[in-house]
Amino acid sequence: MTDDAIYPPLTVMTVNIHKGFTALNRRFILPELRDAVRKVGADVVFLQEVLGSHQRHQRRFNHFPPGPHYEFLADSIWPQYAYGKNVAYPHGDHGNAVMSKYPILYHRNHDASVVGPEKRGLLHCVLHIPARSLDVHVICVHLGLAESHRARQLDLICQVVRDEVPADAPLVVAGDFNDWRRRAHDILEQGAGLREVFVQAYGEAARTFPARWPLLPLDRIYVRNATAHLPVVLPRKPWSHLSDHAPLAAEIHL
Repeated sequence: MTDDAIYPPLTVMTVNIHKGFTALNRRFILPELRDAVRKVGADVVFLQEVLGSHQRHQRRFNHFPPGPHYEFLADSIWPQYAYGKNVAYPHGDHGNAVMSKYPILYHRNHDASVVGPEKRGLLHCVLHIPARSLDVHVICVHLGLAESHRARQLDLICQVVRDEVPADAPLVVAGDFNDWRRRAHDILEQGAGLREVFVQAYGEAARTFPARWPLLPLDRIYVRNATAHLPVVLPRKPWSHLSDHAPLAAEIHL
């Protein structure tokens, strides 16, 4: 009997939540977004643009959580979470977060910012799967809008993988790559042995932006020492009014 027959796959999801607001910040929809994320039932959720705090919004909007948004989203479903602050301002901060049903043994946020106002980060976590006595490395990514910035940030991902991830460890790298030119595939495969799950399954990266009429393949799930089954773009309803990015999900076999 194979390991896949004994152990269930690791289900993962990635979504840019736009700080809990609809496009153009017209409406605060974090409670609706929490319900939608819960229904996916993922073991591990990669979040981008999640608020750690925002004092002004807390006074202005009903149902605005008193604590960090990743804690509100995790609630009782994901007992483990980690946050990487990328942007700080006088009234709050935001960044990337990972929510996990499995223990997070370690986390480190790497500053991936390039000179200028655009702050970015790479949140590296080590998860432990007790039933298999196995550690899984995950990196939550949000790359820059400028191609020159993304090139340097992709090189940093490769460096983090080489320096911090054992060669035989399962690895999942997911998030918002802003890579409409599809340059990341070759860089990450050659520099870190990573392969994108939609490219492997269907021959091309999934189109995720804008969520209502997806044209650009901005969001990705890459794996190493693992295989993916049934990667999907989550349906427009309800996601097209919850985020400007269509979320991705996949079963990862370790």
